[in-house]
Amino acid sequence: MKTLLSLAHLIDWVNDRFASVAKWAVILACVISAGNAILRYSFDISSNAWLEIQWYMFAACVMLGAAQVLRVNEHVRVDVIYGQFSSRGQVWIDLFGLVCFLLPVMALMIYYSAPLFLRTFISQEMSNNAGGLMRWPVILMMPLGFTLVMLQGLSEIIKRIGWLMHVYEMDLHYERPLQ
Repeated sequence: MKTLLSLAHLIDWVNDRFASVAKWAVILACVISAGNAILRYSFDISSNAWLEIQWYMFAACVMLGAAQVLRVNEHVRVDVIYGQFSSRGQVWIDLFGLVCFLLPVMALMIYYSAPLFLRTFISQEMSNNAGGLMRWPVILMMPLGFTLVMLQGLSEIIKRIGWLMHVYEMDLHYERPLQ
């Protein structure tokens, strides 16, 4: 179990690094958006590349930050009965959801998005817009993001099993969202 917990911490560390990239992507998207608006309305200068790079930054933010949201337990969950269970019951519900839903769905998403990325990378597909950018960097965000979420799911499974075995202490605080 000690080796698995080390793996879980490595996955957490990797996702922390990608979360930092996602944070910077948000800032870049805002700066690019503001700069584009200023140039367009003040100097009548515009380019489709500037619009597309905003889209790329937003894709990076969402896809690279999703695993971090799972890691810090701030993800969306359907709380019909979850909040009524003890910590042990919540961990079992989490394990069920991670194993039966998250991992299979992420595997399916990787299965479908990886060939799309490879196709666009090999063909060096470009945007149809005049002055547009290559498409493969933004398409890469899909298999990369889904892989990071799948790895974080494995990390969460390991940590929850460790908690059930009393070899890992984790914060199980859950605050039900305001309805």
